[in-house]
Parts: sequence; structure tokens; C-alpha cells
Amino acid sequence: MSAVDAADLILRLTLGAVVLTHGINHAWGGGKLAGTARWFASIGLRPGKLHAVLATATEIAAGLLLIVGLLTPFTAAAVVSTMTVALITAHLRNGFFIFRPGQGWEYTAVLAAMALATATLGPGRWSADHLVDIDLNGMAALGIAAVLGVGSAALLLVTCWRPAPRENL
Repeated sequence: MSAVDAADLILRLTLGAVVLTHGINHAWGGGKLAGTARWFASIGLRPGKLHAVLATATEIAAGLLLIVGLLTPFTAAAVVSTMTVALITAHLRNGFFIFRPGQGWEYTAVLAAMALATATLGPGRWSADHLVDIDLNGMAALGIAAVLGVGSAALLLVTCWRPAPRENL
């Protein structure tokens, strides 16, 4: 295994584990799926239950697919999409730093950037993509992840995000 293969594996496994854990938390943590649905509705994603189910399923599936390294550019697009929606709907208004009240957008941006880097590098030799001879990386894979990720996030936001009006101060 080369140093690049090792670094690629570390990046992919770390991102996959983090995304998978977020999906599991949406379903079975704290307020469970019902709490996630209420929170999504409170930030303007309507209907909240549908978005909770979709986000949970996307994060669990994307996390698992990243861990095994299958369909990597498309899986990365799913992460970019969910992180873009999270950044815009829940974190952007709170500033950059995650330690700020309401949590800033730095964490979601880092996860999206990790997904784009993973797509660009490809899944590496230690992946299901390599085993089944799916060789999609480089700028084409970056384009797939970026365009599908940001495009699907934009479509979701335009069609389903209805935040409460902010009061003028």
C-alpha cells in the first residue's frame, strides 16, 4: 500500500464513520427520528418527518458506502448535499466557528470539503470500487460530486425550505 492509498483510506473511513454516526444519531439518538423531524420542521424543512427520514437514510447509506468505498463520487455528492443543506438551513446564521451558540458552519464545510477531496482522489486500492473495477476519480469525479451535491441541495432548498420570517431588530 502506498502512502497515497493509506491517506485515501484514512480520509474515506473517517468521513464515512462520521456521516454514518450522524445518520444513526438522527434515528436513534436523543429525540430519535421524531425529535429529528420536529427539529427539521422548526428550521423550515417541511414536511419535517419526510426530511428526517431522507436525511437519516442518506447519511446512513452514504456513511456505509464511503466505508466500503463503493460508488464514491455519487456517495460524496450525497454528503456534499446534506452538508450544504445543513450549512444553509441551520449553521450559516451562527457564524463560522462551531463553538458559537447554535454552532457555526465550519464543521459542515469541512465535511463537504472532505467529501469533495474523497471524490477527487477516488476511493483508492482498498475499496469496493477498485475490486469491481470502477475507476472514476480526478476532475470528472469532483465534477460529479460538486454538481450533483450542490444541485440537489439547491433543488431541495428551493422546493422544501420555508424558514420562519426573521424579525427586524
